Amino acid sequence: MASLIERKFALRLGLTAVGELLAKLGLTPQKPLQRAYQRDPQAIERWQRETFPAIARQARASGGEVYFWDESGFRADTVHGKTWGVKGHTPVVERPGQRQSISAASAVNAKGGFWYCTYQGGLNAELFVDLLRRMMSRRTKPVHLVVDGLPAHKTKQVKDYVASTNGMLTLHFLPGYAPELNPDELVWSHVKRTGVARTPLHKGETLGDKIGVQLAALKKAPRLIRSFFRTPSVAYITDW
Repeated sequence: MASLIERKFALRLGLTAVGELLAKLGLTPQKPLQRAYQRDPQAIERWQRETFPAIARQARASGGEVYFWDESGFRADTVHGKTWGVKGHTPVVERPGQRQSISAASAVNAKGGFWYCTYQGGLNAELFVDLLRRMMSRRTKPVHLVVDGLPAHKTKQVKDYVASTNGMLTLHFLPGYAPELNPDELVWSHVKRTGVARTPLHKGETLGDKIGVQLAALKKAPRLIRSFFRTPSVAYITDW
């Protein structure tokens, strides 16, 4: 910042003076959010003002429900956040030596509904259809499912399955590069902040079992699920 000020204003300031100046301007050091430059602000605004309200009206007219879907991955050797330690001595967190990993998918709605499952490996069209079948099993109301633009979500195989449900399942696609519009992203953020990343696996535990227990607990916490929908970036969902 000092070099930038010098280039712009031909004024050389020390680090202390720069810090005081930024503080007076109300600026503080912060970790920036990352957003893709391919984002389309007009498409995002159109989604919030027009597209989603139309989806919600369609769901109401059919007696159905709107769910938001997302996938995530977990590793047993991932550690998020910080802990306390003696200055100059980095704390050591014990974890399993083997590289356990697992993937999960979930779907949430503004009324606190939550569906989830776990699986191994990456998502392809065949697996996505299988997960959709599981989610739709025994449902009596139509589901309007909002997903992102992952290629596996848009294949002919997926379209054929959706068509075979005779209106019980309809897919809708979020604008590209706008994950903040999906409240299910907040579910995964919560899981990773509070789950295995904060309390590493103990001897004899498996990552799949531990993630399964945490997701099962979320399913029993509709109030917590609803709280994710109060985040400003997804407030548009509760306006209908």
